[in-house]
Amino acid sequence: MSRPRVVIAGAGFGGLTCARALKHAHVDVLLLDRNNYHLFTPLLYQVATALLDPGEVARPVRELIRPLRNADFRQAEITGVDLEARRVMTDHGPVPYDFLVLAMGAQSDYFGNSSLRENTFALKDLGEGLAVRNHVLSLLEQSRWEEDAAKRRAMLTFAVVGGGPTGVEMAGAISELVRLVLRKDYRDLDLSEVRVVLVEAADHVLAPFAPPLREAARRSLEAKGIELMLGAKVEAVTAGCVRLAGGRELAAGTVIWTAGVRATDLGQAPGVQLARQSRVRVESSLQVPGHPEVFAIGDVSGASEGEAALPMLIPVAMQAGRHVARSIGAMAEGGAATVFSYKDPGIMATIGRNSAVAQLGGVRLSGFPGWVMWLGVHLVNVISFRSRILVLVNWAWDYLFYDRPIRLIVAARADSPR
Repeated sequence: MSRPRVVIAGAGFGGLTCARALKHAHVDVLLLDRNNYHLFTPLLYQVATALLDPGEVARPVRELIRPLRNADFRQAEITGVDLEARRVMTDHGPVPYDFLVLAMGAQSDYFGNSSLRENTFALKDLGEGLAVRNHVLSLLEQSRWEEDAAKRRAMLTFAVVGGGPTGVEMAGAISELVRLVLRKDYRDLDLSEVRVVLVEAADHVLAPFAPPLREAARRSLEAKGIELMLGAKVEAVTAGCVRLAGGRELAAGTVIWTAGVRATDLGQAPGVQLARQSRVRVESSLQVPGHPEVFAIGDVSGASEGEAALPMLIPVAMQAGRHVARSIGAMAEGGAATVFSYKDPGIMATIGRNSAVAQLGGVRLSGFPGWVMWLGVHLVNVISFRSRILVLVNWAWDYLFYDRPIRLIVAARADSPR
């Protein structure tokens, strides 16, 4: 008798955790993802700012599932889901399943504003991180040829839209890259011409954090030379210009969008109900209503506790992945799925060297203690032991010598053979 097939759509934190937790279950697991790697997204901004190499924050999926005797991986673009026929549609054809775990993650949300999509950089996948790095370094090079001071200042203005953890971390990293590292490479660089601007529609940064931590983060950002534009809503972005509500404009050579996120469109299959941010509405067991063999976890899942939706965070995805694996294992043996309960481990964000904020239950840390906590938590959770060693070495090198080794402008050649 053949074993039930579990198809996991997405090899992010939720999908990979679920596959690992099914290691001893009486099922066969197939992971599908458009990329052949798993990305440690919390450190993607460090790839974008020349501190880490892509191989230090991403590992091949096949390597990570190698110890799992009942799991396999196929690289494919998932194009849809046929819930009635129990098939996942891909660019390589349909893939049948007995159980399905939707774990496709999230994408940037531009709220229907095409100017934002077309004229800003996002920071959700590895290709986008590398694009930011190439663009920032290229602008520094181009600025050395520009003789017009006003144009040069615009080229050297870096606008980060969104005051959440990603935006705060990105703004801090760009400021330190230019002011601590690149100023040594570019001897004629006038730092007074460089601007790093953090634009946020609310009147504070880091909305999920307690007010004292928000204030600590604001002071740290300003101490690092980052300009804060709070209460500033972006209406449109054109080439080289950010237009704000009220008619204000900001000339900027680089605009990075971190202000909106929603579930990937793949969750919008016929028969699926959607919650806020295009997330799949699920029951308390994380099953899709009307389809008990289908689960949704991570950013694509609209799971909630009471009236509040669970945040789109890695701990939520990983805990959900383990829970769903237990439910599938039980269902494969004739049992039933159980109710999911999330245990909040806390949140944290770094502003850069020697400064971070951490909110862990009743514990509130900021400044250097928060930074040490942030370093430890992220280092422990990097996906492989090899990556932990390389990340630690690069962090130490940057801290001691104010030097980032990956200052390369490189991209695949457009005329390369397929």
